[in-house]
Amino acid sequence: MRHVELALIDSRRLRMDGTARAGSRLPQQRPSPVSAQGLPTSGSLSRWAAVVATAPEPSLVLDADTVIVAASCSGAEVIGLGDPVAARGRRLRESGVRLVDFTDPPDALDNAEADKIPPLLAISSGRLARGLMRVMCPHTAEARTMDAVATPLWENGVVAGSLTFFSQI
Repeated sequence: MRHVELALIDSRRLRMDGTARAGSRLPQQRPSPVSAQGLPTSGSLSRWAAVVATAPEPSLVLDADTVIVAASCSGAEVIGLGDPVAARGRRLRESGVRLVDFTDPPDALDNAEADKIPPLLAISSGRLARGLMRVMCPHTAEARTMDAVATPLWENGVVAGSLTFFSQI
């Protein structure tokens, strides 16, 4: 698969740990304008939502407040989301997705650990995030492990959300 650069940030403003250098301010997150149906009306969120909603690849778009903007059918299936259209407008953690750890039997992730999953980490850090994540499938009660790659989506110099692709392992 080809690499696609979705957004650029001036890396000269960042230290190696991703924090701002002295005298440099990083853009703050802000939500994107939404329609009465909870869908973005303009910008990168609306463009990516349209692509993801019909994509065959397992993918997900969240806004800066971690609200589900769009999910592909295969993405909703792999993370245990259910109906991707019905999930729109709900926060990821309140959507029925059950994030679990890698123990046997799996335990639910606490909020601090859940904040580190790639779709949420890309929003909070403003950087590309990749890692393994695990969800409990609501239909089979089996844990599913997947590789997740998330990139922040930028609008007017601020993080507006994230775009994530999943690959079940």
